[in-house]
Amino acid sequence: MPTKDASEISKRRRALKEEPKVKYKARRQEIADAAVRVFNRVGFERASLKAVAEEMGADRASLYYYISSKEELFDEVVRTVVERNLALTKRIESSNLSPRRKLRDLIMALMGSYGEHYPLFYIYIRENLSHVSGARHEWSRDMRELNRQTTEAVISIIEQGYADNSFRNVGSPRVVAYGVLGIVGWTYRWFRPDQSAISAEEIGKTYAELILSGIESPY
Repeated sequence: MPTKDASEISKRRRALKEEPKVKYKARRQEIADAAVRVFNRVGFERASLKAVAEEMGADRASLYYYISSKEELFDEVVRTVVERNLALTKRIESSNLSPRRKLRDLIMALMGSYGEHYPLFYIYIRENLSHVSGARHEWSRDMRELNRQTTEAVISIIEQGYADNSFRNVGSPRVVAYGVLGIVGWTYRWFRPDQSAISAEEIGKTYAELILSGIESPY
């Protein structure tokens, strides 16, 4: 049986959802932005809704009207970015562009997305979330599937380049795809948009040139 406090929170949460959508979504976004700053500063495991509230200068109890836990908050905002990146990757993979152009556009688009959504996606990369359990098990399974689909789309681009001989067959398409994603993903170790003199777009262009110069066919 729910406690009185839990019941009151539930009622208040339903009432807030009936507010104008723009106002409700704006407040949720404000909480999400504050949470990302906290996650980046102290790590996901050490973060708390109390710390998020302090980051906003708000009362922790008020956050529960919009979000039930840090896990729910993190999982929701991360899923949004990962799904967006997958849609972007699939759109490039299925386009009528040449494999060369697809791979170039993909590398630049992913690096641009990492910069745009910094530090959220980097938090997701660096945190060990592969062994989550309980209520988050389904989320973890879904995220692994999204990651798998992204990898398969990159593999497809490499295979297309092998098929039309625009790429030299330097080895397994899967290994090449992991290399591409790894090079871009590793920037979490050093890239800080607010501190770097080089933009995410410039980094993406550099990596695209680097990778393509290694696998493009001279013919």
